[in-house]
Amino acid sequence: MSRTNFNTLLEAGAHFGHLKRKWNPKMAPYIFMEKNGIHIIDLHKTVLKVDEAAAAIKQIAKSGRRVLFVATKKQAKEIVAEKVAAVGMPYVTERWAGGMLTNFPTIRKAVKKMATIDKMTNDGTFDNFSKREKLQIARQRAKLEKNLGSIADLTRLPAALFVVDVQKEANAVKEAKRLSIPVFAMVDTCCDPTDIDYVIPANDDAAKSIAVIVDVMCAAIAEGTEERRLEKEKEAQEAEASAEAAPRKEGKPRIKKAVKAMVDAEEEAVKEVVAAVETPYEEPTNAATTETETAAEQAE
Repeated sequence: MSRTNFNTLLEAGAHFGHLKRKWNPKMAPYIFMEKNGIHIIDLHKTVLKVDEAAAAIKQIAKSGRRVLFVATKKQAKEIVAEKVAAVGMPYVTERWAGGMLTNFPTIRKAVKKMATIDKMTNDGTFDNFSKREKLQIARQRAKLEKNLGSIADLTRLPAALFVVDVQKEANAVKEAKRLSIPVFAMVDTCCDPTDIDYVIPANDDAAKSIAVIVDVMCAAIAEGTEERRLEKEKEAQEAEASAEAAPRKEGKPRIKKAVKAMVDAEEEAVKEVVAAVETPYEEPTNAATTETETAAEQAE
């Protein structure tokens, strides 16, 4: 079953491309026609590409890895922040910090600094600073929160990037390609799809179009996460069942062996008692006395 359909994309305006004079020839395979100087995207191909991307992104989520969403343009900020936060994935809706991927350890240090400031606030250390120092630290904390707050729980490089408008997020795409991180992207008729692994030809300027595509991707992530949770629960139940059954299976032979040893020992003890009872009693003879009596008889 398709995750979206032609009519849904049509109503969202996903078929509107850019002006003909601004087009990128590499997008020709995804263009249906030109009307009033504007290129029209072939939505039949968009539906196929959306399904392909959703299937791939679902497998990433199912494996427990993270997908970083990047959308800093005005139309996409709120949509991405709301929908992506709901499925627990990291996102960037403010300025893309140079080196966010290629210099990831430095970014993590900045995130840890934010956590340190929070810790100082909670344990009362923050109260020991002067008013000016408090103001400076608060401003620094606010800046870090604005730029990096949404990736605070991203402890390692993401498994993939989802980008809205590859022209605007060119630096993010370059960093991802440098690190061989697959890129999913909404690509308009003015963009170059060469560096994109999963091209979704669609209008990346209309809020409705962005919302439809992002919603499908988030739904796929939610499905993958849920399947992973169910598999883990099943594995835990199987492990628990096998753990309960294991002692019984291992214990039975040991118990039988121990009982057999006890029975054999009792039988041996009984045999010894019976043998002792049946043996006739003989009075002990003294060798010295016997020799004296023999000598006396010979003397007579």
